[in-house]
Amino acid sequence: MTQTSAGFIALIGEPNAGKSTLLNRMVGAKVSIVTHKVQTTRARIRGVAIEGDAQLVFVDTPGLFAPRRRLDRAMVAAAWSGAADADVVVLMVEAHRGVTQGVERILEQLSEMSRGRTVALAINKIDRVEAPVLLGLTQALNERFDFAETFMISAEKGHGVQQLREWLSGRMPAGPWLYPEDQIADLPMRMIAAEMTREKLTLRLHQELPYQLTVETENWEERKDGSARIDQLIYVARAGHKGIILGKKGETIKAVSQAARLELEEFLGRKVHLFLQIKVREKWLEEAERYSEMGLNFRDGNA
Repeated sequence: MTQTSAGFIALIGEPNAGKSTLLNRMVGAKVSIVTHKVQTTRARIRGVAIEGDAQLVFVDTPGLFAPRRRLDRAMVAAAWSGAADADVVVLMVEAHRGVTQGVERILEQLSEMSRGRTVALAINKIDRVEAPVLLGLTQALNERFDFAETFMISAEKGHGVQQLREWLSGRMPAGPWLYPEDQIADLPMRMIAAEMTREKLTLRLHQELPYQLTVETENWEERKDGSARIDQLIYVARAGHKGIILGKKGETIKAVSQAARLELEEFLGRKVHLFLQIKVREKWLEEAERYSEMGLNFRDGNA
């Protein structure tokens, strides 16, 4: 009988390092939201990939940054918790940004928590720099921390990703698989659907507003014709935000709804009827229930 293995891999790094893009590339499907805005991954999303006889369970953590608000603090706590629980940690660093203050802070934290833990370095977006810069960055980072292995990758284009997958598969503890073979994420579909809508809102709205809103799937109804009716609530902190999301003559929310519906239909492989409603909840950033919906711990947000 073939010996199977399975384990957890935490992807950590600064916001926008490419963690969500790498997760989606590894899993071969979109399970984490990818936008040009920082701090878009709020919950620790687990994506599941199979490599040979190994099952790789990826924990895509929120980007590590200097937290200011309760939500920020809860996100950073979730990121470090994800790293502490993992069998292997992969630190992602953007090639063109090099060793930033944020990367220095992460390396310090890693030094404190990683005794006996396997930590790999993935230098991402390698197509943005010349070879001598890459070699210099690799050397600088490996002098600061004892990485088990260093990978040069482009998560967006797929360069080097297969080598990383194969290396990770060899580091998984022996044991039965943790999820059914056909399961790609352990997030409830309601949350994946909410994340897709939130991604479309984030892409559409270029102000600070995206961090002041959250999306929840209020109702999911399976219809006899095989389609699904999905009702979602968009919570905003101020009455003025409602008008921004609605847009002129409702154009913004209409475009968001259409884009989210099309992506949901592609993801689910069937017709979707999506209904969005905006609710003003001034204190949603201070409500424990909203944090639970995002897979975060409300208490971790305490100063």
